[in-house]
Amino acid sequence: MARWLDDGEQQTWRAYLWSTQLLHEALDRQMQQESGIPQSYYVMLAMLSEAPGRSRTMTELARVTRGSPSKVSHAVRKLEESGWVRRHKHPDDARTTIATLTDEGYAVVVKAAPGHVEAVRENLFDLLTPEQTEQLGAICRAMLARLDPDGPSFR
Repeated sequence: MARWLDDGEQQTWRAYLWSTQLLHEALDRQMQQESGIPQSYYVMLAMLSEAPGRSRTMTELARVTRGSPSKVSHAVRKLEESGWVRRHKHPDDARTTIATLTDEGYAVVVKAAPGHVEAVRENLFDLLTPEQTEQLGAICRAMLARLDPDGPSFR
């Protein structure tokens, strides 16, 4: 038998859905306006910038960005065309492709990061008290414990 949401849960669920959707839209809009790239491309560049040697296998990049392999491959192809990423085969396994952030790509991340952080602050953290920020972190960690039991892929 279905366990329906009560009125309070329904209101909370919808508030969560709309607020997260609008937050993603605001961050994407800011990134497009200031850097000319989609938020999802910035996340890929950022995840590469944080990796040792600024490189990750395509499989790992898809995992840490929560993207499908085909979408990540398409995005990396676009980033490669811009000169921000280069792809090459793993030296020990020709079946594995590695994406590496170029110096030009790193410069894009460095230039875009301050605007991105400011947009996150304006649209999320500036709206919350320190206690609410801690509560939000606890809520997200509780959700991740269930939804990503192998550990957060964003680390």
